[in-house]
Amino acid sequence: MNIAEYKDVYVFVEQREGEIQSVALELLGKARVLADALGEKVVGLFPGYKIADKAKDLFAWGADKVVVIDKPELKDYLTEQYSQALYQAIEKYKPSVFILGATTIGRDLGPRLSARLATGLTADCTGLDIVEDRQLMMTRPAFGGNLMANILCPDHRPQMSTVRPGVMQKMEKDTSRKGEVESFDPNFDKSKFKVKFVKAVKENKGQIDITEAKILVSGGRGVGNKEGFAKLQKLANVIGGEVSSSRAMVDAGVMSHDVQVGQTGKTVRPNLYMACGISGAIQHLAGMEESDYIIAINKDKFAPIFGVADVGIVGDVHKIVPLLTEKLAKSLKESGK
Repeated sequence: MNIAEYKDVYVFVEQREGEIQSVALELLGKARVLADALGEKVVGLFPGYKIADKAKDLFAWGADKVVVIDKPELKDYLTEQYSQALYQAIEKYKPSVFILGATTIGRDLGPRLSARLATGLTADCTGLDIVEDRQLMMTRPAFGGNLMANILCPDHRPQMSTVRPGVMQKMEKDTSRKGEVESFDPNFDKSKFKVKFVKAVKENKGQIDITEAKILVSGGRGVGNKEGFAKLQKLANVIGGEVSSSRAMVDAGVMSHDVQVGQTGKTVRPNLYMACGISGAIQHLAGMEESDYIIAINKDKFAPIFGVADVGIVGDVHKIVPLLTEKLAKSLKESGK
């Protein structure tokens, strides 16, 4: 392999039903930083069907070029179809770096591409940086989150990683940016299409994705049960937030996995994160420590959560949260909000 032939930072632009996913914009922002450090371009690989008209939207989020793979076979995500299309595109364009979102799609697609390309893949990265010899250093938690591993891929290209939604920040949207759109036409081997898409069945849970929430009221073991989370819900209703949870309460069956924050849940970056009865194990901190402002309530004054909190309240969650809810409701009412 002649590594010198490989250049530019490529991003898998994930779309669902034609809608570009937020994680793709986050990755374009990080790719912009990496490409600037290398003096190279950011290229979006954008597969789907009837999505070509949305390619230009990606320039505002950091892309210099978008390679559109617009084919009927790519309307819905199917492993073999997407693997063939992206493998052929990567073989043609030879990216130095290729990053995907660690979504259900990215986690399925990434390993298959790395195997076909005979290169490495670092999953669930929390950090990406350019180091000496223009290599990509990929950082991810290891050993249950008790240490951070820095991984390099010096001998093979592309350098591949998946990044969880919410970990990277979008760049500020710049609608003045322009770029190049190119079409790529893969040659599908349809004899290998063994899975057929029949229909999508969606569950409407009536709540927003916690990764999109600006305010989160999160509960841990100290909240205890559904009655305790009902108190958090009242507080969240008053301040316009959503309720989330630590792994302990998900494992206990009190809360559902889709609202779990942490290494095995979701990574969130709200404007305000209220940690109620959460001790702050490193696995939980990995999912929320980048929040803009953190308020922690815990009866254990030595709880690790206080190490990352902007404001710490030592006390019983079951007493403090109702008082806080009452005070805030009164204050907001008086201010006309």
